[in-house]
Amino acid sequence: MPHTQCCIVGGGPAGMMAGLLLARAGVEVTVLEKHHDFLRDFRGDTVHPSTLRLLDELGLGERFAKLPQRKLEQMRMHIGDRTIVAADFRRIPGPHRYIAMVPQWDFLGLLAEAAAEEPSFTLCVATEFVGLTTESGRVTGVEIRDRDGDVETLSADLVLACDGRASTAREAAGLRQQMFDVPMDVWWVRIPALARGADDRHDAQVFARFGGGRAAVTLDRGDYYQTSYLIPKGADERLRAKGIQWLRDEFAEMFGWDAELLAAIRDWHDVKLLEVTMGRLPIWHAEGLLCLGDAAHTMSPVGGVGVNFAIQDAVAAARILAEPLRTGTLRRADLAKVQRRREWPVKLTQKSQLNEHDTLLGPALDDTLTAVPGALRLVGRVPALAGLTAYLGGIGIRRERAPAFARA
Repeated sequence: MPHTQCCIVGGGPAGMMAGLLLARAGVEVTVLEKHHDFLRDFRGDTVHPSTLRLLDELGLGERFAKLPQRKLEQMRMHIGDRTIVAADFRRIPGPHRYIAMVPQWDFLGLLAEAAAEEPSFTLCVATEFVGLTTESGRVTGVEIRDRDGDVETLSADLVLACDGRASTAREAAGLRQQMFDVPMDVWWVRIPALARGADDRHDAQVFARFGGGRAAVTLDRGDYYQTSYLIPKGADERLRAKGIQWLRDEFAEMFGWDAELLAAIRDWHDVKLLEVTMGRLPIWHAEGLLCLGDAAHTMSPVGGVGVNFAIQDAVAAARILAEPLRTGTLRRADLAKVQRRREWPVKLTQKSQLNEHDTLLGPALDDTLTAVPGALRLVGRVPALAGLTAYLGGIGIRRERAPAFARA
């Protein structure tokens, strides 16, 4: 039976970052990615300042800078008749005073390239996780289905579940998230900015509009606007019955886009649904298995912090687990250290997201938002506070730095 010291289920941001860091520590790592490549649409494409700093520490900053990207410097909100700068990344310290918008497949490809330079790293694409193998209550490895459809067993000292909000590895371990109520689902749409009719007022910005029973956020991606239209939870089928012209009219009224531009939304196939969930595992680990990123804590789309938290989890896990994995002394107590390190930033951020659901998003969708929420009014009056909100969202409460063994 083939063996690896660490088997990582899922080649997303958490999985690829953990794989790279552990391989740089000399740990034998195998990453399982069920797709043939990283090409997926409508994924989290935000790379926050803390991750940009991390890439510099890993010696990957110059490579990352060559990827196609757009820099977002402000988050502006239009609520009722007021426009507020809710976050200003130009005010944060450090060399990266922006969020980089990079296609996630390019970002993951960069991590995969860097990891492939390490002799102890293996990436298995078109390889599907089937189940866990156990012995005396301990996870001892995984069953996998390869590209030919054959099922094999791979033994491992540790399995990292990094396979997202619908994690099959987490479910196989019998771990269940405690779920939070959320008021919305999200439609994702691309609006081509190069077509005439789109003005330039959103350059280098995230621009959001709330009120009148509507909420939408658009991100400037250069040649298109990545636009999220929030709908009440479970309302997808009911609202699609209104017809695609209804949605075009909504965007026209909210953002001033003309009919020629909005004709790019040809039909409902161009509108992707994200069924929003939000939850957190009480315990992130079992004997021989640890959950990271969305598998451990599914974040709200608010702030676009999910990718950033997944990467921060991976850095903490690599720093804490590399030595016990390398020396064969790994204990469950080591896995618990990772949860203790990362849990309280997750809890605080989720609490903030739930507060924004209650005070802004929910009232905007049910048309009870009669005034700008008090905290946002204060941020609008004191520009320095927009720098603080940018710092909390872009760098975070506890920034994880690259372990010494992984630095350039």
